[in-house]
Amino acid sequence: MEMNPTTLLLDLVAQAHRVSDPGTLHDLLSSGHRAWCEGVADVQASVDRETASLSDVQVAERCAAADVPWEEGMTRKEAVSALAFATWDATPAAMAYTELEERAARFGVCLLGEDLL
Repeated sequence: MEMNPTTLLLDLVAQAHRVSDPGTLHDLLSSGHRAWCEGVADVQASVDRETASLSDVQVAERCAAADVPWEEGMTRKEAVSALAFATWDATPAAMAYTELEERAARFGVCLLGEDLL
């Protein structure tokens, strides 16, 4: 059974707190990265759908309400993407991934330099 990104990330962070082996933490972090990417993509698609019928003024208002100003020079697509990322970043799943990264880092584990996905 496949888990949604939120459930998977919460599960991975719980697992990470029970281990200190760098190899195991690397595997958990790698799985978490894939789930994080899936979660971001899901939120991006959702925000794209929600904003598709909104005017630029309405999108700008949504951005402002989320503390993501539609800055001068940004395209509508960039503003919607910034809104989607801010929306995702405030989710328990994104917070769990940050916790997973921090736990792995305490044991010298990171994904820098790796080609993922």
